[in-house]
Amino acid sequence: MADISAQAVKQLRERTGAGMMECKKALVEAKGDPAEAETLLRKWGIASASKKASRSTKQGSIGSYIHAGSQLGVLVEINCESDFVARTDDFQELVRDIAMHVAAADPLYVRREDVPGNVLEKEKEIQKARVIAEGKPEKVAEKIVEGRMAKFYEEVCLYEQPFVKENTITVEQVIKSRIAKLGENISVARFARFKVGEGQSVSDSTAAPAGA
Repeated sequence: MADISAQAVKQLRERTGAGMMECKKALVEAKGDPAEAETLLRKWGIASASKKASRSTKQGSIGSYIHAGSQLGVLVEINCESDFVARTDDFQELVRDIAMHVAAADPLYVRREDVPGNVLEKEKEIQKARVIAEGKPEKVAEKIVEGRMAKFYEEVCLYEQPFVKENTITVEQVIKSRIAKLGENISVARFARFKVGEGQSVSDSTAAPAGA
């Protein structure tokens, strides 16, 4: 078994926010590799978050982000289960991070389920026309379109975008890791993005649980 130092456990805990025992267990299973241990913690966090995904989120907080120069601003509503969690530093940090992400990445919808049917159909038609124009064989055309639609969702849906502060994980994974840490379901209800000289961009959701 790998010799796990207290310093390694402390560093992993600071990076992930997971408990000390969970960090030590992950490092042991990862044979002391901190990157692999972090991956294991994320996997465990996602599993833990999934158990909470059906819980109602009727509390929460509205946060904001104003970019330097005051030309760009964002409002977000993030929901959780209790007022107690809503007031914690960890939850408020998540609210700020999501607001900053929306400012930087400019998503149009919260989840893929929020994309209107007519928008999806139009995008599929565009991608299919591109595939045909590229002369791709018909037997692989559908798979190519599916792949490009996955990329489309990643570009326009908040939950599927790479997180701006750590682009190796998605926004949904960030939320799920916070669910695992705080022990409550958390979901993004809606956001509004304002940029001087442009129209208002607003995305609303029914506040379905994370990962729904």
